[in-house]
Amino acid sequence: MGVFVFLPLVLPLTAWPIARLAEQHLHPRTATRLLTGVAAVMAACSTLCLALVMVVGTAQLPGNPLPDGWSDPEVRAAVPYDEVVGKAAIPALVAVLVACGRTWWRHKRVRRRAHRALAGLRDTEVAVLPDAAPYAYALPGGRRDRVVVTTAMLDCLEPAERRALFAHERAHLSARHHRFLLTVRLAAQANPFLWPLRTAVSYTTERWADEDAARTVGSRRTVARAIGKAALVSRGTPSATLAGLAAAGPVPRRVAALLGPAPAVRTWPSLFTAVGVAAWGAATGAVVSAMSSANSAVTMVLILHAATPL
Repeated sequence: MGVFVFLPLVLPLTAWPIARLAEQHLHPRTATRLLTGVAAVMAACSTLCLALVMVVGTAQLPGNPLPDGWSDPEVRAAVPYDEVVGKAAIPALVAVLVACGRTWWRHKRVRRRAHRALAGLRDTEVAVLPDAAPYAYALPGGRRDRVVVTTAMLDCLEPAERRALFAHERAHLSARHHRFLLTVRLAAQANPFLWPLRTAVSYTTERWADEDAARTVGSRRTVARAIGKAALVSRGTPSATLAGLAAAGPVPRRVAALLGPAPAVRTWPSLFTAVGVAAWGAATGAVVSAMSSANSAVTMVLILHAATPL
């Protein structure tokens, strides 16, 4: 295995350039899918890395459930890691599992609470709450996906702006943006080096919904006005929605993007551009991380299998 087992822990650094450049130069849909895929692969590989290091470093600890042959000195010599590293991997792996479990549990809890709050309303696509606090959000799952909005929010918007708001929230639901957001949240919990990708995806999903709404409504300026008004009136208002879905992102940047030309739709950037180099760098980092993890896992299985008595 060598030092390659540690590569997945630091390879997420190769994705930092694309996290920022994707927001500026890629279509939001392409950026969201690229960043989420890279984050998921790198998080899985770094977690596997911690598990492998933990097994190797703790093989000689008393009371471990591994076969006696796994702690043989020859096996230890074939896998050059000491117990200090393995012991350090134990709390690190536990922290990752606890953090990811807590994030998943909070996501499910808030989702259940939101659906219970709408239990007494008619089962329609749009749920209007008689609330003095202005907010709106997309709520997936349950018997059907729903757009939740309060009367206070509707009172603040013109009819065209309301249509833009509904189109924006429906875009979140149809594109299943909550899955992308949850994936990058879990990835960032697994490896803190992936935090910039989580921040970037929070923005690109909003931009994706903005562009879909602008295409549905037929006016980018109307969507920009709706976003600006909704952000101003709902500032400081606690919104009972899924973690990450209520975040509106950098609203001034979103409005500025909508007031400009629509982003070009392309599946992959050219290599002869800064964003292309960054995208290929992130993709290469993800591939190397996967290959390193697979190589280390296979080597570990072969070594420990040979050391296990029949």
